[in-house]
Amino acid sequence: MTEYGYARVSTKGQSLDDQISQLKKAGISKNNIYFEKFTGTTTNRPMFDELTSKVKNGDIITVTKLDRLARNTREALNILDPLMNNGVKFNVLNIGVLENSTIGKLVKTILLAVAEMERDMIVDRTQEGKRYARLHKKNYHEGRPNRLITPHYQAAYDYLLNHTYKDTSRAFNISISTLQRIKHQIEH
Repeated sequence: MTEYGYARVSTKGQSLDDQISQLKKAGISKNNIYFEKFTGTTTNRPMFDELTSKVKNGDIITVTKLDRLARNTREALNILDPLMNNGVKFNVLNIGVLENSTIGKLVKTILLAVAEMERDMIVDRTQEGKRYARLHKKNYHEGRPNRLITPHYQAAYDYLLNHTYKDTSRAFNISISTLQRIKHQIEH
């Protein structure tokens, strides 16, 4: 029996440190912890695929929370069921061990449904907040606020008028996409 850990965050800006730390505290060897930064909306997760191809009967996959495995109940069941049917157990640190028993299957399905409901409720509250803001705040604007055009950004824009994006990017150490946003913001 080998115990593996899996950690995932949804965006590049988020940190895996807390999950990895919790997995280490749970006694999982650093060499057996798989982690990646992929949104839960994609099923293309190379490290998770590598992990699931490696596990065998009697092994345990530990995660900090159930929602690290999938974004909804159906997807999670599609992931968990074949592995559990092959004798792999899942240790969810804030819940306990899920295994291929009658009670284990029931608990797994209920917990996944509750996790999906919680995510849906968060989305609903967010959308309701946006609707309220649109109706009650006259200056409400969704999306990223305009960046502050600093003297450095202004100089980059001025330089861009006579140079390529690539040259300007190198000269000012600013990504091309940021230069495009600066140009758009200044000109509109």
